[in-house]
Amino acid sequence: MGEPASYDAVFIGWGKGNKTLAAFLAARGESVLMIEQSDRMYGGTCINIGCVPTKALVESANHPSGAGAPAARYADAIERKNALTALLRGRNYTMVDSHETATVITGRARFVGRRELEVSAGNETVSVRGEKVFIGTGSVPVLPPIPGLDGPRVVTSTELIDLTELPPRLAVVGAGSIGLELAAAYATFGSTVTVVDAVPDLLPSQDRDVADLVASVLADSGIEVILGATVDHISDDGSTAAVHLTTGNEKRTIEADLVLAALGRRPDTAGLDLEAAGVAVTEKGAILVDEHLRTTANGVWALGDVNGGPQFTYVSLDDFRIVREQLVADGARATTDRRAVPATTFITPPLAQVGLTEQEAREEGFEIKVAAKRVDTIAAMPRARIVGDARGMIKVVVDAKTDLVLGATIFCVDSQEIVNLVALAMRHDVTATELRDTIYTHPSSTEALNEVLSTI
Repeated sequence: MGEPASYDAVFIGWGKGNKTLAAFLAARGESVLMIEQSDRMYGGTCINIGCVPTKALVESANHPSGAGAPAARYADAIERKNALTALLRGRNYTMVDSHETATVITGRARFVGRRELEVSAGNETVSVRGEKVFIGTGSVPVLPPIPGLDGPRVVTSTELIDLTELPPRLAVVGAGSIGLELAAAYATFGSTVTVVDAVPDLLPSQDRDVADLVASVLADSGIEVILGATVDHISDDGSTAAVHLTTGNEKRTIEADLVLAALGRRPDTAGLDLEAAGVAVTEKGAILVDEHLRTTANGVWALGDVNGGPQFTYVSLDDFRIVREQLVADGARATTDRRAVPATTFITPPLAQVGLTEQEAREEGFEIKVAAKRVDTIAAMPRARIVGDARGMIKVVVDAKTDLVLGATIFCVDSQEIVNLVALAMRHDVTATELRDTIYTHPSSTEALNEVLSTI
């Protein structure tokens, strides 16, 4: 095969952190090789099968582009989603490939030595070496050994959002963010949706007042949620799938036209032969990294989901910043610097969270004040009624001694935006009083903070 082709930087996987760093280094004149196993994944999970397409479907479900039967509206939504992902996939490809010093290979990579790889592309195999190597292969769905989970009517989120026919009955196994988001979207499209999970309480990490309100919103949307349930097996009679459950001492069967397995995601390291590179993994299968995202192999970093950190594309982007600082600056930035990282589950209305919940703050021994109001009682938030959705609540947990915000749960229209403001305030020690007395535009959802924070 000869000597391996040598590059300043080799990237395995086109995730957010990797693609941004690849474009950055190529713009600086470094020779860059990007390896992606599928031309359908240029741009990474978020662009193609994750955040963007799923949220596009949520938006289409809530604001259909035309009239007609549910099946027709759903088919139109899939078409719009596909057009969007194709557009962004092309732009993300150009983001890297447009640089003269960048090369893209569509193929599968595996390590054969320290910073040396073989890449199988079609019938060809090429050998490459990187002065620096960056692993960003993302994550894949978790599929536990439940009998029948590999059946013909069982799909993951990746397959579900590519189907052009709306399933009349959808059973969702898993009540995490992915399961709830898609359950809510498909119920709005017109599917009869049942969600099943082993947890005894919905959203166990949330305060009960918030979780109970979310549960009531899901119920009002026609979604049945069955908790404390063990999936024994999934059967298929050739036309219908059946999810067989045990809840306590009771056996129950849920019939469905389609079953969505939404049981989380795990780091994707299959086939990389990491041991050949001296790259260690954790007990959970993630690539082991330090606070600067360096692996156990010199000159090899891991960015994004594959390193076992929070599975958010914006965290992967921060991974890029951490590595960039090592390459061009003092390298002081680290994962330990992260504070007040927000998250949003895009049900309708969206549920956003940052920092501590009330229960967590009390358990950690803080003396707290809690500002909480249901959206339908907030006079200073007319936007919710303007857009026709005054459901939900806003809850802010404040340190009684310092007046600093410890956390917030925001379940309302535009919560995905409000939470970013609160997170920024937390990172820069802006007090609850300052947030309460700040001038916000009107009518906006953010101005709800004026009234909510006046309750403490």
